[in-house]
Amino acid sequence: MKKVKSAENDDLRPEYRREDLGKGVRGKYFAAYQKGSNLVLLSPDVAKAFPTSDAVNEALRALLQLTEQTQKLARR
Repeated sequence: MKKVKSAENDDLRPEYRREDLGKGVRGKYFAAYQKGSNLVLLSPDVAKAFPTSDAVNEALRALLQLTEQTQKLARR
């Protein structure tokens, strides 16, 4: 089904015209975003325990170190 264009659905101000805005490019920044972003959303209860990103990184590094140590013990 085609969407019907109407003045009610057009939320642009009268002084702007769509043709003046240019053509949008889908996924323009997607590759750059994938390379440089490791954004993780924490649950509120976890965020209370780790008030800064440094605290989260320190805890995760300690956990990684602990798992490496226990893997070495399990292999013996």
